[in-house]
Amino acid sequence: MDIFKKLSGELIDIVEWTDDSRDTLVYRFQRYQNEMKNGAKLTVREGQSAVFVNEGQIADVFKPGMYTLSTQNLPLLATLKGWKYGFNSPFKAEVYFVATRQFTDLKWGTANPIMLRDPEFGPIRLRAFGQYAMRVVDPGILIKEVSGTDSRLTAEGITDQLRNLIVSKFTDLLGESKIPALDLASNYDELGKFIADRVRPFFAGFGIDVTQLLVENISLPPEVEKVLDQRTSMGIVGDLGKYTQFQAAQAIGQSGNNPNSAIGAGMGLGAGMAMAQQMAQTLGQANAGGASAGGGAMPPPLPGQASFFVAVNGQQSGPFDAAALKSMVEAGRLTRESLVWRNGMAQWTAAGQVPEVASLITSGGSTPPPLPS
Repeated sequence: MDIFKKLSGELIDIVEWTDDSRDTLVYRFQRYQNEMKNGAKLTVREGQSAVFVNEGQIADVFKPGMYTLSTQNLPLLATLKGWKYGFNSPFKAEVYFVATRQFTDLKWGTANPIMLRDPEFGPIRLRAFGQYAMRVVDPGILIKEVSGTDSRLTAEGITDQLRNLIVSKFTDLLGESKIPALDLASNYDELGKFIADRVRPFFAGFGIDVTQLLVENISLPPEVEKVLDQRTSMGIVGDLGKYTQFQAAQAIGQSGNNPNSAIGAGMGLGAGMAMAQQMAQTLGQANAGGASAGGGAMPPPLPGQASFFVAVNGQQSGPFDAAALKSMVEAGRLTRESLVWRNGMAQWTAAGQVPEVASLITSGGSTPPPLPS
């Protein structure tokens, strides 16, 4: 069996690699004792490079194409081997195929929140994540610095290191920029380009170039986002008093849909009383406005004069200025016991207890005061 493998290995005359894994960066061509037939055909497809290594030293690098392996197209290997006049026997060399196509949809993100000082919120913690794409631009450096003698190197074997580089440079850039957290969303494109420029020299140390880097999201902790949502809701609500009335009206309407329940009945009764009181105030204001408008010639009260409503025979009348009130006193329609009200008073009050009206009642009578004793 060993003899068969040896003979079959020496007769290998086609060196190629067809990658069906989609995530392999480096693949070492397998053959018996690394022996290669003189005159063998090397096929390097688009998106690949072939690197020949002799005794741990890179000898030749082939770009896409088909080659016949001989001393003419292996000058460095021939120099290393000391072949001055060509060779006809099998030779030993390791062949590594390196994928030079783009590797896309690679993820990066912060494992832990980034502590920052925000100009609006103060100390905050941010998380971020995104995607990036890369490709191998120097297969020799990748083999020397990363893969070494491994028979296969996948993208997963190096993305952890690359992701740490991206997060480190992203954190540094975010701290230097001092962009407010609420303005970061409008700078995703700029941040992605700046980060790519920052990490490109470090990627080059692995023979890799970052072709694209995207920032997908920068977010606050969930508890902070909840408070921010509440703040946003307050801004949308606007007038908090009107919003409270609206919410109360909705709650009353929903409770009123179930009149059989005690709560529904109580809420309905309370709503009815509140609505009745509101309607009474509205009608009173409308009547007052109508009386003033209906008179046509009655001007509004002079600035500084208070106008009073008077309860006459259980009916609201007015408003009356000082002259009209004095006439009512002289006519006997306004006494100290009459109920009066004006804007700003909490309730209807006896005229004798309201200084402005009481003074008119005292001075309005025709009976002189008693003689002094």
